[in-house]
Amino acid sequence: MTPEHASELTAKTCLLAPVIPVLVLDDASKAEGLARALIAGGLPALEVTLRTPAALEAIAEMAKVEGGVVGAGTLITPADVEAAKKAGATFGVSPGSTKLLLEACEANDLPLLPGAATATEAMALLERGYRTMKFFPAEAAGGAKALGSLASPLPQIKFCPTGGISLKNAGDYLSLPNTLCVGGSWVAPKEMIAGEDWEGITALAAEAAALPR
Repeated sequence: MTPEHASELTAKTCLLAPVIPVLVLDDASKAEGLARALIAGGLPALEVTLRTPAALEAIAEMAKVEGGVVGAGTLITPADVEAAKKAGATFGVSPGSTKLLLEACEANDLPLLPGAATATEAMALLERGYRTMKFFPAEAAGGAKALGSLASPLPQIKFCPTGGISLKNAGDYLSLPNTLCVGGSWVAPKEMIAGEDWEGITALAAEAAALPR
C-alpha cells in the first residue's frame, strides 16, 4: 500500500465521526459490549491501544461487530503491525513514526495514522507521501493554537489531534481547518467499562458524535 493510498483511507476513517475513541482494555470480554455501545452512539471508528495483554483479543472481538471500523493504536514496531493486522485491525495509529514502522504498515497493507508533533516531523511524513496524520501529544505540544499554526504553511496536511483532549476542549480543535476529527478516551471511562455501563457509554458517544466540525 502506498502512503498516498493509506492517507486517503485514514482520512475516510477520520471523517466517519468527530471523535475516535481511544480505548484501553484490560479485559477482552468487555470488547463486544463496548464496541456496540460506542457504535450505537454514533462513533464507529474505534482505536484499541496495544498497551495491555488483552488488546489484540479485544481488537478481534470488536472486528466482529457490525458497523464498526476497528484500528490498533500505539503501534511501535513491525511486530506490532503484523499482530494488529492478524487480529483484524483495519487501520493503525502510532504516536510517532520511524522508517521501519512505515515500511511495515505499507508492506502489510495497514493504513497508518502516523504521529507528528512538529512541522519538521509533519514535513518528513509529507515527503514520503502521507497527508493524514495524528497530532500528538496535542495539549502538551501546544494545543489547538499550535496545531492551527501549521494550517497556513502546510495546508495539504490534515490531522487527528490526540492527547489531553476532552469534551471541554474538543471543539477548539474541531473548528480548525486542518483537523478532521479528534481522538479521546473520555467517551469510554475505565469505571464505566468495568461496570458494563453500556447505556452510559452510548450517551457519552452520542454527545461526542454531535460535536460540530
